[in-house]
Amino acid sequence: MEELNHSAILYKLKLGQSVTTIPTVGFNVETVTWKKIKFNVWDVGGQDKIRPLWRHYYTGTQALIFVMDAADRDRVDEARVELHRIINDREMKDAIILVFANKQDLPEAMKPTEIQDKLGLNRIRDRQWHVQPSCAATGDGLHEGLAWLSQNCKV
Repeated sequence: MEELNHSAILYKLKLGQSVTTIPTVGFNVETVTWKKIKFNVWDVGGQDKIRPLWRHYYTGTQALIFVMDAADRDRVDEARVELHRIINDREMKDAIILVFANKQDLPEAMKPTEIQDKLGLNRIRDRQWHVQPSCAATGDGLHEGLAWLSQNCKV
């Protein structure tokens, strides 16, 4: 979804530093290396007009990193609908799910247990999932998310 800093997270992981980003129109493809594991990351734009194109990037996906604004309670229902639309696609049936609950530096940010509930993750029984509190601005939680992915992805 737009303005969630998913690109900022991508480049913080890749470059190890914060970069100024603009909303992704289309997609960015980068390889992120973490502890000798290479992740090929497709960062897709979240604007309404681009969302129908997401499914073209699903083939061969082992993991979904879903970035949500944990401080934006007004859009959590929209985030839930989009997340379930993605994971219910047949191409995504085996993908594990990492949710970066971004913007944890804000006092109104929802905690992981609340996000699990609001996104309906507790009802998902056919695959592994994890909610990782994070902050794109500081990098907090990002490496922990990659650690979870590296432990749970099939290599």
